[in-house]
Amino acid sequence: MTMKRLTLAAAVAAVAASGAVSGALTTAQAEDGIYIPLLTYRTGAFADSGTPIANGMSDYFALLNARDGGINGVKLVVEECETGYKTDVGVECYERTKTKGAVVYNPYSTGITNAIIPKTNGDKIPVLSMGYGLTPAADGRVFPWVFNLPTTYWSQASVFVKYVADQEGGMDKLKGKTIGLIHLDHPYGKEPIPTLEALSATHGFDFVTYPVPPKTMQDQRSTWEKIDSDEPDWLFMWGWGAMNPTAMKGAVDVDFPMERFIGVWWSGNESDVRDAGEKAAGYLAGDFHGVGDGWPLFKDLRDQVVGKDGSQTPDSMVGETLYNRGVFNAVVVSEAIRTAQGKFGNRAITGEEMRWGLENIVLDNARLDALGLAGFTNPINVTCQDHEGSHPVYLKKWDGAKWEKSTEWIEPMQDVVRPLIEEEAAKIAAERGLATNNCSS
Repeated sequence: MTMKRLTLAAAVAAVAASGAVSGALTTAQAEDGIYIPLLTYRTGAFADSGTPIANGMSDYFALLNARDGGINGVKLVVEECETGYKTDVGVECYERTKTKGAVVYNPYSTGITNAIIPKTNGDKIPVLSMGYGLTPAADGRVFPWVFNLPTTYWSQASVFVKYVADQEGGMDKLKGKTIGLIHLDHPYGKEPIPTLEALSATHGFDFVTYPVPPKTMQDQRSTWEKIDSDEPDWLFMWGWGAMNPTAMKGAVDVDFPMERFIGVWWSGNESDVRDAGEKAAGYLAGDFHGVGDGWPLFKDLRDQVVGKDGSQTPDSMVGETLYNRGVFNAVVVSEAIRTAQGKFGNRAITGEEMRWGLENIVLDNARLDALGLAGFTNPINVTCQDHEGSHPVYLKKWDGAKWEKSTEWIEPMQDVVRPLIEEEAAKIAAERGLATNNCSS
């Protein structure tokens, strides 16, 4: 596999290069294979979270090249561009790499995703923000180039409320309860707030937020003192990177009951709870794919990629939550390419053809089994209208040493979430003057 790393300095230098040179690079890479830029962050405050995702994605693409010769005989050309989780650097990476024939972007940052979205209609390159990003982009009629499958933050927030209601004895028992949200004070961390506010108004629970500024996310003493004083009945967490283990320490310090502490799927990695160990036992987190390495695909990854030249993955990382998420993301990208090739031919596809592939992907149980991932995730079936494509979430529990599945798949409150998505998407369309696709063809 062709694998490169770009620094910001290299990106700026490349942008300053002549148009003739840029054009030559685009032609050469289009001839080499299917070009997939990865906006990664192996450095900075969020590196502990960004690194396993980058490893999982890179390893799966490397496996396809090594084991299968690419996809239908077409090699994958993968290039990393380091963003440090900084929005301006991520946009710079996007501008640098889009001229090389990029077929899809996976920003792994809500801030970067939101900054790129306005460019998609003109650039005609889809953005796959898998389980993050702008939730209203699930309305494919307004955002034809953005996909946030298999489920969104708003769906997950509603699942958390459903779970709490079940534990309390019914939706009517939520009245008078207090649900808190400790969140990164960042566009990502604020994403669930509209849904939780709407559900609070409908079901009568008090909703309180505890924002954590990124610059002070490793010193949350005042935040946890406030939580300890307020004594919310339940606490949700929308954290990322170093915020998460710091929050776990804060919860332990104030003796917050772990069985009433539930994290978003970005607050459910092993590194988030490992330091707390048994003290974090009972903590819950949402997820939309399996954890562990008990699937045939992971044997192939170990046999043919991990530990070989080009892989940066230690064997101990295989099967961890965020590594698996990176693998799953790469599976979705690859299956969308395969879907597009089924219509347009077994060749290097374009960004427009990739969009069609994402919109028509069907990742059912039979296909998951064929990939060596039977039962790894809930089946995905995207449509023109619905770029979320699956919706259910399950909760897993930390037992003090490892994650274990705690619930079955829980359907979100689609009667609440989907109208909110469509309402907000229509509002954005009006503000930005976006055309709306009626999805009739």
